[in-house]
Amino acid sequence: EILSFDPVSMAGDSKLNDRYTFEEFVVGKSNHLAHAAAFAVSQGPGSAFNPLFVSGGVGLGKTHLLQATCHAIRRSAPNVRVVYISCEDFTNRYIAAIRHRTLDAFRAYHRSADVLVIDDVEFLANKESTQEEFFHTFNALHQDRRQIIISSDRGPDEIPTLHERLVS
Repeated sequence: EILSFDPVSMAGDSKLNDRYTFEEFVVGKSNHLAHAAAFAVSQGPGSAFNPLFVSGGVGLGKTHLLQATCHAIRRSAPNVRVVYISCEDFTNRYIAAIRHRTLDAFRAYHRSADVLVIDDVEFLANKESTQEEFFHTFNALHQDRRQIIISSDRGPDEIPTLHERLVS
């Protein structure tokens, strides 16, 4: 349970697998475009493919590709603040922030990212208030031309009860 959203205490919260790099990613016909887009984002966050939405079936390498992008950005621009989080963790942090009355700190933490990566966004299904919070976080980052990367095991229009404004 998260009691504080202090950026110092959460600085190491991005759990990236050291093996999930572009060098270890197997590129094939089915993922060539996703790989090329993710690589382009890693070379210039916020300038190409923003937001980047990666979708595909379970076990096809979405998490590997997202984490490879994070690793590449961190190597080439160590001062860029990359926040990688699963949608489930985003939701749990949001709930904890409401419970502990730390919503302002939660918002500041996520909205101050230079690159926000949310894995498995399909987890937003049936979560009205979390969708609302995610929408405002998304808008704040997008307006500031900060990079947003999202993955899902299905297309946005296939996620039940996802608000239309998030689908678009």
